[in-house]
Amino acid sequence: MSENCNQNCSSCGDDCAERKEPMDFSEKLNELSSVKKVIGVVSGKGGVGKSLVTSMLAVTMNRRGYHTAILDADITGPSIPKAFGIKGKATGSELGLFPIKSKTGIDVMSTNLLLEKDTDPVVWRGPIIAGMVKQFWTDVIWNEVDFMFIDMPPGTGDVPLTVFQSIPVDGIIIVTSPQELVSMIVSKAAKMAEMMNIPIIGLVENMSYFKCPDNDKDYKIFGDSHIEEIAEKHKLKVLAKLPIDPKISAACDKGMIELYDGTWLDPVAKILEKMEEKEMIKIAVASENEMVTEHFGHCVNFNIFETQNDQIVKSESIANPGHKPGFLPNFLNDMGVNVVVSGGMGGGAIDIFNEKGIEVIVGASGNAKAAVEAYLAGALKSTGSICHEHQHHDECGN
Repeated sequence: MSENCNQNCSSCGDDCAERKEPMDFSEKLNELSSVKKVIGVVSGKGGVGKSLVTSMLAVTMNRRGYHTAILDADITGPSIPKAFGIKGKATGSELGLFPIKSKTGIDVMSTNLLLEKDTDPVVWRGPIIAGMVKQFWTDVIWNEVDFMFIDMPPGTGDVPLTVFQSIPVDGIIIVTSPQELVSMIVSKAAKMAEMMNIPIIGLVENMSYFKCPDNDKDYKIFGDSHIEEIAEKHKLKVLAKLPIDPKISAACDKGMIELYDGTWLDPVAKILEKMEEKEMIKIAVASENEMVTEHFGHCVNFNIFETQNDQIVKSESIANPGHKPGFLPNFLNDMGVNVVVSGGMGGGAIDIFNEKGIEVIVGASGNAKAAVEAYLAGALKSTGSICHEHQHHDECGN
């Protein structure tokens, strides 16, 4: 171990015995599968209609021409097959398991599709349940899926943690209800997503109101909504407010959720479509540990942020591989970087980046992640801080 060790292995290039790399828990998708976008549907507590929202989202996107699928991660309380009227059992081969298709072609995999009887309880401990969720990702053959919706169990326990660590979730939708108690529960779910660097697409409030068929007035059966306060607190979007509708409940009970009539989730569908269209942007911040470095070529490490839909979805730190003139622009280009952020940079390096179609933002300072968030929000613009004719001229990327 070096005398100057700062215990941050991600910013160090030394190969020492004490080196600790971050553990990678990600699981590979079955080699025969193809899934474009993965959306988690979560709630901090049970009974708010999370599975209903999951089902309706899959149906909504399916109606828009996308091939959708549902991975039912609520292992001990699966309800997705019931909502879709699926009574058959999943089959498989030496290649893997095959999901069951609903009446309109939505692929579904759930514990109930593997049990002999739907009423058989799943009496498993946490690690086994988490392992089953991973197998639904790795062992099931998901064929050309545009949007996969993962129906999570309530809370912030083993399964949500497993999903966030093992599956490349593109974003989550948090389902809530009007009760004031839910505010605290939603905060827990939101904070967990933030800790795991999972983008939060927004909030959906279920059982928001009841529209009386006699006078067409809205009645707040469960009291006033607090969703706007929650959204403002966590800087989130309110995506939709679903009513208490006996017809939807009846459709679920009869296994006919695919016939539900309503446009409440159309705004969510439009956001998901934009996610499907928008490409991933990779941003490299020349840094000294977590802070933006003043001189590009003098950076200790690069904090790399993968972003989508103007949100950070993944981040990592890599050590600066060397200060050889002209090397770093090519190195970052080979990594697929689209934007480079730094305090200052040599004019030659900027020219090389521009030739490769990489945007350069100079004049940044402060925390690296905050700088990226400012860039995504449109608040960080290049100041033109080019390193000219100073003692570091040959080491600022030229």
